[in-house]
Amino acid sequence: MPESAEFARRTEPFRRELLAHCYRMLGSVDDAEDLVQETYLRAWRAYADFAERSSLRTWLYRIATNACLTALAHHGRRVLPSGLGAPSNDPTAPMIIAGPEITWLQPMPDALVNPESDDPAVIAAARDSVRLALVASLQYLPARQRAVLLLREVLAFPAAEVAAMLDTTTAAVKSTLQRARARIEEVAPAADRVTEPTEPELLALLDQYIKAFENSDAKALEQALRQDAALEMTGTKTWFSGRTTCMPFLIAQGLGFPGEWRMVPVMANGQPAAVAYRLAEDGIHRVYGVAVLTGGIGGIAKITVFGDPALGVKFGQPAELAENGAR
Repeated sequence: MPESAEFARRTEPFRRELLAHCYRMLGSVDDAEDLVQETYLRAWRAYADFAERSSLRTWLYRIATNACLTALAHHGRRVLPSGLGAPSNDPTAPMIIAGPEITWLQPMPDALVNPESDDPAVIAAARDSVRLALVASLQYLPARQRAVLLLREVLAFPAAEVAAMLDTTTAAVKSTLQRARARIEEVAPAADRVTEPTEPELLALLDQYIKAFENSDAKALEQALRQDAALEMTGTKTWFSGRTTCMPFLIAQGLGFPGEWRMVPVMANGQPAAVAYRLAEDGIHRVYGVAVLTGGIGGIAKITVFGDPALGVKFGQPAELAENGAR
């Protein structure tokens, strides 16, 4: 078998999990895809010298992690609005538009990173590892702490292997892991530590959310939200906590009129989500962005809206909807 064919056969099964790893490190689907491409290019160039001194998986993770560390040396952390300050208590106040100096977290389509496995436990573990709350919390860690935490606790590599990947000592890995754990406990938002309902219940909440927007039904939307529900929208520093502030804002700024919104259900970050289309002046529904829901017992605990039309393509959706509708 030619070397190029052998390389592809052996390395392609790891592409999805490497994409998930780079995404957790970088918080960006675009950057993660670029870094996976770079990982495979570096691996191909070095494949002749691989010599099987470690497992192929470990070798690829070493290349990918170090590529991410190099990239992170030139980038600040990616954030969500809730990571920039306290929630607004005035749903009628003008939203605070963020400047170009802020780099936003992106949602990850499940379809790009879900393992090709029939084992529900494997799929559940993969989904848990890319939850929005986790990825947002990871962005607070220095790059090497982030890498060690992910390699040790998410991917379960032994400390000695992680030390070899990062050209350090086992003792240093253990020390770095302790600091990373302590920092995560400080920054992980308590509001995001919710107990999720079952998958059918989550999908029912997503369906209720979509119908409420498509029908401009404020009552149905309010019933879908928990009392402590939060709402945040990338591109702004404004976010809301509590149904009593979320709902007035949504009624005034979001729900619009029946037919203004059409939505396609998807999964992002292991969570129910919707690609949202908004009616334009020419009568065509065009991609507005993606809303990711955090479900909790009793309703939706958080709505995170990513107002970026380009995300529609990432989720395999067209830029415009046909007249017969999304659903």
